[in-house]
Amino acid sequence: VQLQASGGGLVQAGGSLRLSCAASGIRFNINRMGWYRQAPGKQRELVATITSGGSIAYVDSVKGRFTISRDNAKNTVYLQMNSLKPEDTAVYYCKARNPWDGMQYWGKGTQVTVSS
Repeated sequence: VQLQASGGGLVQAGGSLRLSCAASGIRFNINRMGWYRQAPGKQRELVATITSGGSIAYVDSVKGRFTISRDNAKNTVYLQMNSLKPEDTAVYYCKARNPWDGMQYWGKGTQVTVSS
């Protein structure tokens, strides 16, 4: 199983980034996919999730700015991040969770840095 996150980088406040997470070794289309982030000195927090059926949830701090989506044909989940703020600076991780057996997998993170 491999989850490969990419798309992070350095951006000025107000800018945009699009993260991608390509999955292999899992039945992607049945997995709930999620994006999490961890800022220095803070606990990892949930940012957004999308179920196999397309139900979506966001943490309040990103609502209206971030959009999660998935392409089952490409086994990829995306996180479009607009109007970025310095407080969005963190390492972003993707996670897959199989609702049938509870197995979950984490990808390596991608760094997002937003300068003020």
